[in-house]
Amino acid sequence: MELANRTTGIQEFILLGFEVGQLERLLLLVFFTLLYMLAIAENITIITLVHLDTHLARLPMYILLSNFSWLEICYVSTTVPQMLLDLALSNKIISFSSCFLQFYIFFSLGSTECFFLSSMALDRYLAICHPLRYPQIMSPKFCYVLVTASWILGFLAYVVPVTLISKMSFCGPNVINHFLCDPGPLLSLACPPLPNAPLVSLIFMDVVVILGNILFVVLSYGSVIFTLMKNSSRGNRLKSFSTISFHLAVVTLFYGPSAGLYVMPGGETDSNITKIVTLFYTAITPFLNPMIYCLRNDQVKEALFRLWRRKTIFVKRKVAVQKGGKEQKM
Repeated sequence: MELANRTTGIQEFILLGFEVGQLERLLLLVFFTLLYMLAIAENITIITLVHLDTHLARLPMYILLSNFSWLEICYVSTTVPQMLLDLALSNKIISFSSCFLQFYIFFSLGSTECFFLSSMALDRYLAICHPLRYPQIMSPKFCYVLVTASWILGFLAYVVPVTLISKMSFCGPNVINHFLCDPGPLLSLACPPLPNAPLVSLIFMDVVVILGNILFVVLSYGSVIFTLMKNSSRGNRLKSFSTISFHLAVVTLFYGPSAGLYVMPGGETDSNITKIVTLFYTAITPFLNPMIYCLRNDQVKEALFRLWRRKTIFVKRKVAVQKGGKEQKM
């Protein structure tokens, strides 16, 4: 993917970010630094727990969840460090190539998350609607096929739109009223008349990736809810509803804000509202998702207890060996 603006002399953009006072900037810097560190720590904890616990490592849902946590780390790290740097320094300049690279990576990771959420919806659909065939279909090998396909499709989706937009003519000013390189503010800086190809390709990919995955998720969880209402006993129904409610919460947190911003590009949206909504699903959602998935999750609690018990036994044995060694020397 070649990133170049051949028709104008614009070599860099200025990200306005949050137009607040010095004290508010400091508070935002502290808050989002802590939030970023907690989001990274939470997702690393899930990855570590799944890899260390042999029971969770064999379950399809947790294979997908551990890879989803790695995706969340990449997703939050694409924008938040740059935002923190802009809050800490007065220099908010980003080069032309870096801007479009951020645009591409950010949207590619967002697309990958769409496919991941669909894969996790497929997992719940097969587990509840086809329980007898579930172990054969959702094997660890198939889980990694889904993971690989999600990454590949996610990073292929926006190659053409980003490349076409990067080749447009930008007349200036070179000021982007956002804290990241988003297509809406970028397109507002392009010289009129805007060519059709970049806009059509961007809208087409938004429809295919976002609406396509939303439709798949709705159909999957709709089938799950219908099956639970029709076949399950009251006890099993409540337990299953408790499980999928966490998945539905994560899906709503991700698609709710992003659908409103990117599926309807023709709508006029206040820049401050756009920043707040974008901030929510880029910084806050990766922090909330691990808590939602693991809160009241008995399997995670049991895995933590097993890990703590193994560590305790290991420490006791190590102390006993050291104590025995000292006694032999005496």
